[in-house]
Formats: sequence, C-alpha cells, structure tokens
Amino acid sequence: QVQLVESGGGLVQAGGSLRLSCAASGGTFSSYGWLRQAPGKEREFVAAIDWSGSNSAYADSVKGRFTISRENAKKTVYLQMNSLKAEDTAVYYCAATTSFARASRGQYDYWGQGTRVTVSS
Repeated sequence: QVQLVESGGGLVQAGGSLRLSCAASGGTFSSYGWLRQAPGKEREFVAAIDWSGSNSAYADSVKGRFTISRENAKKTVYLQMNSLKAEDTAVYYCAATTSFARASRGQYDYWGQGTRVTVSS
C-alpha cells in the first residue's frame, strides 16, 4: 500500500522559513511534487522533481524562494521554503507519479494527507 506522509508544517512569521518533508513507502516513483491549497482556492502546483534530482520545476509564485529536493535512500522528498509570504498560507500536499512530464503538469497518482502552513504577516 502506497503511503506519502508529510511533516514540517506550522506557523511562521512572514519572511521566515520552513522545511516540509514527505516520507514515501509502499512503492517507488519516478517523480514527486508538492502542491498546495489555500482556503477558498483550488489546489495549485508548487514544485516537482524527477528521480535523479537533476530536473525540477516550480510555479512562478515560488521560484527563487522554494527548493525541492529528494533523498532516494530515505525515500524522502523535501520542500525548503524561504522568504515566506502570507499568500503562501495553505495546506501543502506531497504527491507522486510515474514521470517528470506528468509531475511538472501537476498530474499525480498518489497523494499524502497534507500539512498545514500558516504564514502570519
């Protein structure tokens, strides 16, 4: 059974940093991503990474502030979030799929339960 478990969310002041983690079990996937859903808004793509970690993609709204990375030996994906803004407040979801092309388009096959990030201004 595939499981993706996120952790690391919380409350942070604007300008601060958080690192989200996603531990995967029950399967091996080519690509992973992070997506988020703010209150009253649709879920949106944030970042994606391929198997080797050589390729990544980001939403324009987070480029230069967020970094996605992975440790295959630990089956863990990270999202380092710096210079956080109030508009980054959302529930962040880790997701997995079979190709980087799908991941960068926001098309995923498995999802975690989400971790809440709140940025106070």
